[in-house]
Amino acid sequence: MNFLSAKWIVIFMIPIIAFVYFFNERKAIISYNESIRPIFNKKCIVCHGGVKKNGNFSLLFPEEAYSKAKSGKYAIIPFDSENSELIKRLKTHDLEARMPKDKEPLTAEEISKIEQWINEGAKWEDHWSYIKPNKNIEPPNVGKQWAVNGIDNFIYERLEQEGLKPSEEADKATLLRRLSLDLIGLPPTPQETAIFINDNSANAYQKQVERLLKSPAFGERWASMWLDLARYADSKGYEKDLDRSIWKYRDWVIQAFNKDMPFDQFTIEQLAGDLIPRSPNEPSEKLENQLIATAFHRNTMANDEGGTNDEEFRNMALIDRVSTTMEVWQGTTMACVQCHSHPYDPFRHEEFYQLAAYFNNTQDRDLYNEKPLFRTFTVENEQKVNRLLHWMQQQLPAKLQDNTFSNNIPLDEKRQSFVRKMGFYRIEAEAFDSTSRHIELWNNQKEIMQTTEGAFTVYEDVDLTNIDEVNYRYQSGAENAFIEMRIDKVDGELISKVETKCSEKEVNVGWYSWNQYTQSAAKVKPTKGIHDVFLVYRKGKNFWTDLMHLDWMELKSKKSPKNSFPKFFQDSLIKLAEIEAIATPIMAERPKSRARQMHVFTRGNWMLKGNEVKPNVPKSLPSMNDFDQNRLGLAKWLVDKDNPLTSRVIVNRFWEQLFGIGLVESLEDFGSMGAKPTHPELLDWLAVQFMKEQKWHVKSLLKTMVMSATYRQSAIISKDLQAKDPRNLLLARGPRVRLSSEQMRDQALFVSNLLNTKMFGPSVRPPNPTDAAWRNESKQNQNRRAIYTYWRRTNPYPSMITFDSPQRNVCVSRRIRTNTPLQALTALNDTVNYAAAQNIALKMAKIKSKKVEDKISAGYYAIFQKLPSKQKSELLTQLFQESLIDLKRKKKQKAEYFAFTITANAMMNLDEFLTK
Repeated sequence: MNFLSAKWIVIFMIPIIAFVYFFNERKAIISYNESIRPIFNKKCIVCHGGVKKNGNFSLLFPEEAYSKAKSGKYAIIPFDSENSELIKRLKTHDLEARMPKDKEPLTAEEISKIEQWINEGAKWEDHWSYIKPNKNIEPPNVGKQWAVNGIDNFIYERLEQEGLKPSEEADKATLLRRLSLDLIGLPPTPQETAIFINDNSANAYQKQVERLLKSPAFGERWASMWLDLARYADSKGYEKDLDRSIWKYRDWVIQAFNKDMPFDQFTIEQLAGDLIPRSPNEPSEKLENQLIATAFHRNTMANDEGGTNDEEFRNMALIDRVSTTMEVWQGTTMACVQCHSHPYDPFRHEEFYQLAAYFNNTQDRDLYNEKPLFRTFTVENEQKVNRLLHWMQQQLPAKLQDNTFSNNIPLDEKRQSFVRKMGFYRIEAEAFDSTSRHIELWNNQKEIMQTTEGAFTVYEDVDLTNIDEVNYRYQSGAENAFIEMRIDKVDGELISKVETKCSEKEVNVGWYSWNQYTQSAAKVKPTKGIHDVFLVYRKGKNFWTDLMHLDWMELKSKKSPKNSFPKFFQDSLIKLAEIEAIATPIMAERPKSRARQMHVFTRGNWMLKGNEVKPNVPKSLPSMNDFDQNRLGLAKWLVDKDNPLTSRVIVNRFWEQLFGIGLVESLEDFGSMGAKPTHPELLDWLAVQFMKEQKWHVKSLLKTMVMSATYRQSAIISKDLQAKDPRNLLLARGPRVRLSSEQMRDQALFVSNLLNTKMFGPSVRPPNPTDAAWRNESKQNQNRRAIYTYWRRTNPYPSMITFDSPQRNVCVSRRIRTNTPLQALTALNDTVNYAAAQNIALKMAKIKSKKVEDKISAGYYAIFQKLPSKQKSELLTQLFQESLIDLKRKKKQKAEYFAFTITANAMMNLDEFLTK
């Protein structure tokens, strides 16, 4: 062989050698996450995971997978697939021994991958979402001519890989409508659209983005998303589903979004606002807001049905708080871990209860009265309280004047402090801390009822020093009944007993018709110090099904300072105490002396307590070593830069709201059975930007998303793209999805000029065929934005539930869009839609032009902020003419007006109105 031949052979062999080397290298780096975990999760882990651990072998944790099985053999021996029992069981022809048992065997390719993985060392890998995103990640250097920001570089790179190109930018009218609906939940006005279309400056679009981010409507739109996560409702749920006054929390969320509160602060205040250390000079408003924020976890359901066990439903609320916290901030499905270890993800059964320990020492306990409560006032009542406090302080002698009142103390705390100092000590009957079974509330939850023989209510930490008399206000149809006052336990020392009397004209008239009040007083045995007071209700000679409806008790002392003041002053003191406050359920910690222990609930049963556990987070996540072991520490841990999940989960939520599908489609599940990210590097880049560059500011995050060329693309789709990417996962076109139920309602009211834009305040009841209470609502409240609609869990607002709003019994991460005939009927016939169509019909009828086409075009422009195409104009004109002929034939009065109403209604049922 001559030198030249050898040279050509070498040249020929080089690519072959390179190919073999490259192939072996690729084969050597098989990924557990990419190739092995999906097989185990699909074929093995049902029997060998967190729920079942057949043969004492589990594939959930590496230490369990590498351990000896029940047979005494090792299922997985790193670097030795031949002797690994797992491979033997997968390959055997013995049906009794082969795995998966009684299922289809694994394919030869799947077994080969597992063999290769074992021979390469069976290297375990954490699931991608439990690994911190790379803080130095940068957008790829592609698509520069198209890209506006980093988002577009990532999208362009993926499109190139798939042989696709981005779509052109949407027309201005369409783009502004999309942007406006996304950022503030309302379409633009025709005037706003005209300004944008005629603005040819380079930053015309940016100006619109910034205008909308500053709009007060911004907070209302984004609060709607958050309230699904917070399972916000205006009622408590379960059988009674009584009213709950928690709308101050809803208003707090709206204000937080409008103020662009950093998301880490947003998190901490909701989970632990009551535990945030106070500085001496902080204004009371800050404290009030932080306490109201904690109502996030008071949105849990409460069972007020008589005879239910309060401790049982306190524990159900506790379990819900753990599941909700982990789903909202960690994208983790923890509900199943209350009963057993997670079937697919690395969370052990006991770790659920370690998390629960953070929430176990809050004061709430499924009480009828929702304690603890934080009281605030309407503007009018706040002025009354301030006026009275100021005047009464001036009447005091110098030695009694209190100079400690300042703007750093919540107003109700000032009021309570003052009236107690003056010796006025009234305890509302419904403010109990526990009761016997069957005690319920009556008269808008302001009195107690079901006071049968032996029933009792408990009032904790009552200062009885110097108290010598007690006075009760109540209703009763009974006579010869008694109220005993005992201390520290139900059969404790008797310090007072009063005989009650009938308050009604007739004795034994049915309790449901009692309408008169009376009072009874009795002496109190001198008792020093703070005690738990038990009021025990007793019958006399006769049996009564309900002895009384107790309103309040007043503890009196002859030594009270108020006794030395004139009657006018004393009356003013009572008036001050009786000014109505807004009571919002909040979170508050129990004192250490009343701290609860946390135990594992065996199989999730709160009555079967296992080992005691202390607060901690799952071992598969970063440790809590640098944080306090309380709710505040947990909240800070969630938004710490080392937490791999929170920023990813949150940016994904906002992405889904804009683009219709999250980068991880399963918003609620970032675990191994959740969807894989379509653009993992983009998700990580956004998460790092959100924490590092945007400092957790949501408005900055949203601005980055909507400014991208990806977001601005036209939603028009070609047949080829429809076939290749029907769900727009690759984002080669703009988002086009149906509006949320709130957006649909608000849009109909907005384009017809019926929307009442008043913000904040108690929830309102618009017309509702399933709830007659709406008839008592003032007219101006009936067309408020949807977020202010009263939300009853057992009977949600019909049109919203029809269009996929959740009941909010539990946390909901994403609304699954459905298509049903009922939706079409609702869109055509709902009260709001029809009223909106009528108002638009009035506009069309008033247009001076004699041409029907011009009137219809004016109506179309009011709805869509653009003129109809020729074809649409002809079809709508035809509909109008046919409707008019039919109405005239039926001798309908105002036939033209109703024909325009039908036409407007049809416009509002077009796909382009119901989608963005």
